[in-house]
Amino acid sequence: MVDVGAFVGQIFVIVLLVVLAIFVIVVLFRSIRIIPQAYAGVVERLGRYQRTLSPGLNLLVPFIDRVLPLVDMREQVVSFPPQPVITEDNLVVSIDTVVYFQVTDARAATYEINNYLGAVEQLTTTTLRNVVGGLNLEEALTSRDNINGQLRIVLDEATGKWGIRVSRVELKAIDPPTSIQDSMEKQMRAERDRRAAILTAEGSKQSQILEAEGRRQAEILKAEGDKQAQILRAEGESAAIQSVFQAIHEGNPDEKLLAYQYLQTLPKISDSASSKLWIIPSEFTEALKSMSAGFAGRRDDHPTPSAERSAPPAP
Repeated sequence: MVDVGAFVGQIFVIVLLVVLAIFVIVVLFRSIRIIPQAYAGVVERLGRYQRTLSPGLNLLVPFIDRVLPLVDMREQVVSFPPQPVITEDNLVVSIDTVVYFQVTDARAATYEINNYLGAVEQLTTTTLRNVVGGLNLEEALTSRDNINGQLRIVLDEATGKWGIRVSRVELKAIDPPTSIQDSMEKQMRAERDRRAAILTAEGSKQSQILEAEGRRQAEILKAEGDKQAQILRAEGESAAIQSVFQAIHEGNPDEKLLAYQYLQTLPKISDSASSKLWIIPSEFTEALKSMSAGFAGRRDDHPTPSAERSAPPAP
């Protein structure tokens, strides 16, 4: 006959061992916590901050220590929705902002602020309105770097006690009202047309100046060429005249040869087809006289035979 008491005792021992094993497993599980890289865990012991867990294997006191949700220590990029901002000249513009920040102290980010992301958003909005409110529309559109720098400095100072470091703040878009955009487009179009007209006028002016300069240089070069040609022509004629004059003097011509050359030159006067009147120079008669005298002298030098016969003998 089976002993019921012993059987129940064995079952109780088995159940106790199983419960003990489960308890040990739970204790071990709650005593070990692995933190991923770039994360940090805040440990509370009996409801009070005890320490911050670093990445890797960490040991805890089971049922006494409690790990809060992990904090991301990487740099985060948050884009906030467009915010209406009034400029100094009473124009409402819509501005989109992008904030780059990083949690540097997990304890401060957990206990110093309830919701650091919402706090950064609200602080960005208020700071943006303060900065842009002191600028007119044109300055706001052209001073993005200045606005970004002021926002970063203010946000970094305000979020430092929260364990947050703001590295950069960027204005993603600045959208003025539609009517202002139309006016700006018309102004830009008019400015472009004005610049185009100025450039066209400048180009035409430069072209005319260059053309005038080119014509002046051409006239100067042409005059220089004509001058050199006349000089060379005069030098050539002078050299020719000197050569002819020297040849005449070296040949020592008599009056008969000169008269003969003069008569040969006279027909060239009437060679031109437009010559309708031929004036005989006065020197023509003188040339004829010279020619006659020359021939007469030749006859005297060579008397005819009848004259020689009729001449009386010399005594």
